Amino acid sequence: MSEYRHTCMIRGDGGRVIRAILDRICNKWTLLVVATLDQGSVRFTDLQRQIPGISQRMLTLTLRNLERDGLVSRTVHAEVPPRVEYALTPTGKSLIPPALALAGWATEHVPHIEASREAYEAKG
Repeated sequence: MSEYRHTCMIRGDGGRVIRAILDRICNKWTLLVVATLDQGSVRFTDLQRQIPGISQRMLTLTLRNLERDGLVSRTVHAEVPPRVEYALTPTGKSLIPPALALAGWATEHVPHIEASREAYEAKG
């Protein structure tokens, strides 16, 4: 029995919680935000500049969700104007190795996946 199925049976939720967490982590922007924050604390505007194509709204939503899930911390410095910095929590930092492993797997298998897609499309 796979570890995933075993965990779902123990939890009794059919994998709902695990799927929700994986949906959050594997969305379009989360891994880019986490990878950028792996460099250390970053201000919102600097973070937005370092992630091409992300809108202010999407960055705000992504950061809120990551903070809610305990992967990112938000620090407001009492200055005028206020300075807000985001950083990975220990849980967020623990996401880096599996994310790098997944990215490595994807990079290694790109040629096979592209060939399979082309063969599939050629079938008609």
